[in-house]
Amino acid sequence: MAHTVRQRPVDYGLAAGLTVFAGVMLLIAGVLDLLRGVMAIVNDDVIVTTPNYTFQFDTEGWGWVHLFVGAVAVIVSLGLFRANMAARVAGVVMAALVIISSFLSLPYYPVWSVVLIAMCGFVIWGLCNVRGEDVARGGD
Repeated sequence: MAHTVRQRPVDYGLAAGLTVFAGVMLLIAGVLDLLRGVMAIVNDDVIVTTPNYTFQFDTEGWGWVHLFVGAVAVIVSLGLFRANMAARVAGVVMAALVIISSFLSLPYYPVWSVVLIAMCGFVIWGLCNVRGEDVARGGD
């Protein structure tokens, strides 16, 4: 008696949907990071600094970091709509950088930082949860 293995049908809609979801979330996170950077550069009096914080940075310099990371995140998010593997890897890296920069600016923007950390966590989940062969067969 031959044992047959039933293969689960590949759901290309799910693969494409998670990539688009991650792309949109990374786009929103990148724009929010851009806005945070512009706010810190233009008017650094808006930022509340906390005393005795381990990571103390110049707010204008920190604004340039957020501006750069946000701009690159927006560019990478646009590449995610092409279902490209390199864009997916870059998306995970950029989401991780946004998480790190948001963690370091947690005392300055607590709510904004927590929101960005959560959004980028969903981006990483969405990009890592899609199998490469699902996207390759169903996309392009």
